[in-house]
Amino acid sequence: MTDETATLTIAGKSYEFEVYTGTENERAIDFQKLRSQTGYITMDQGYGNTGSCFSSITYVDGAKGILRYRGYPIEEIAEQATFVEVAYLILYGELPDPRQLANFRANLAEHAQLHTSLEHHFSGFPKDAPPMAILSAMLNLVSCFHPEVLDVHAEGPGFDRTVALLLSKVRAIAAFSYRMATGKPLMHPNPNLSYCSNFLHMMFSEPYREFIATPVVERALNLFLVLHADHEQNCSTSTVRVVGSSRANLFSSVSAGVCALWGPLHGGANAAVIRMLEEIKTSGKPISHYLEMAKDKNNDYRLMGFGHRVYKNFDPRSLILKKRVYAVLEELQQEDPLLEVALELEEKTLKDDYFVERNLYPNIDFYSGILLRAIGIPLNMYTVMFAIGRMPGWIANWRELLEHNQRISRPRQIYTGETTRPFVPLAQR
Repeated sequence: MTDETATLTIAGKSYEFEVYTGTENERAIDFQKLRSQTGYITMDQGYGNTGSCFSSITYVDGAKGILRYRGYPIEEIAEQATFVEVAYLILYGELPDPRQLANFRANLAEHAQLHTSLEHHFSGFPKDAPPMAILSAMLNLVSCFHPEVLDVHAEGPGFDRTVALLLSKVRAIAAFSYRMATGKPLMHPNPNLSYCSNFLHMMFSEPYREFIATPVVERALNLFLVLHADHEQNCSTSTVRVVGSSRANLFSSVSAGVCALWGPLHGGANAAVIRMLEEIKTSGKPISHYLEMAKDKNNDYRLMGFGHRVYKNFDPRSLILKKRVYAVLEELQQEDPLLEVALELEEKTLKDDYFVERNLYPNIDFYSGILLRAIGIPLNMYTVMFAIGRMPGWIANWRELLEHNQRISRPRQIYTGETTRPFVPLAQR
């Protein structure tokens, strides 16, 4: 809270409201008492100008292209930290020392295996069931086999155990859903492998041939997960907070986050980018054709992977990921024709005044799809990979709202329906 106030004048009467300032000098007018004092509410569809909480987890400055986890610049974290280290940082506020990191890894390994009865549930899904639907359902189902997690609090060994259980089992659920859909036997986790290598093992190993990830591929997957670990109050994270504000358990809350992430305007955007590039490649039409469609205000066509709700400059994650794509393709000796299309599309948009003036730069989804494609992740698993990466951020935000004793979320509305009218019985209609 600052000494500064904001004055709102309505019908000649003035009201004063206090002002908050964050540690990065972000400023907010406290309108929590607006309705009770004035009878008015604010209208902010999409909540683009509404602060819903206080948070110390992630800082984003879209105008300057800044992203920091707990104060650490994403550029430094992405190059030097593993996903497990970053998950610990986001969850507990500080980077782990060697002992803490070893204990955290041991806890993840301990909870990697799914309950045997839980495995049988995978066979109940249709072969073509969307992996995101399976992930959401199975996360809720996990809590049935571990009822102690339903009453977990934000502190203590119970929370630590639940964190390890969630972060570890989300991997197995994702891998098992892929194996089930492809008709392959389930491949159980190997406790001797790292977090990312273990996931790739469960995805791609065969009974008599274990998949060994190369250092470059393992590092690429680590990077993908690190870059997706948290991103302030986005749609899915806000969903986790809204559900958690009712004091719903952690598993129900993150399951709701999975459902929110599923949409093509959020986590599904990376898959949409690949579909767009494939369409451009197979059509034989020049890139300019698609640019003109995107610029035509009477055409619903849009370029996927360009622009961002928050970033009004380059998405810093996309610049980091672009470099890694080249390294992975070179390591695997792959020449992805879609990368050529992507590069030409990027080059032309960066030279086109329409896109430059509107800050429609490539975002993280533009290159993440190509990276996952190079690793061998199927298209329908892309958003699942996003969910695995975002799990630390969801958990940390759920914990934070409990620590802050945040009240239940209850937005208001402006009603635009019918006014009072008499009910007409069925016989008289």
